[in-house]
Amino acid sequence: MNIHKIQKLLPHRYPFLLVDRVTELKVGESIRAYKNVSINEPFFNGHFPGKPVMPGVLVLEALAQAAGLLSFETMGEAPGDDKVFYFVGIDNARFKKPVVPGDQLVLEVGIDRVRAGIYKFKAVAKVEGQVVCEADLMCTMREFDQN
Repeated sequence: MNIHKIQKLLPHRYPFLLVDRVTELKVGESIRAYKNVSINEPFFNGHFPGKPVMPGVLVLEALAQAAGLLSFETMGEAPGDDKVFYFVGIDNARFKKPVVPGDQLVLEVGIDRVRAGIYKFKAVAKVEGQVVCEADLMCTMREFDQN
């Protein structure tokens, strides 16, 4: 899946779109995608000056965006203007190694279970085959309320 298809499915845009390409997708099972981490990312200006590190919450967000792509393909629909895919929980998040400019962040997410519209995922982010982050993510689709 290239960036054009990703943008059709995810509402995120620069600077918050954190998936560049999907390299493998098994509907109802798993997804493998990546984010090329560039020194040009806006968060590196302040995190941290002289020692740039991708914030852990953004690594989790990249995993959640990959999970969203997997969910939309599994459901056979995109959220549209009236629905948004939200985090409802993050458990067992562990950060093993910093993500720095020049890294390719590989996102591997599998569906653990789906109950009552809530998806639970096992998610792992890797750089050069080494785990940099892992977590259990829970997400659900909800009506978008602008009020």
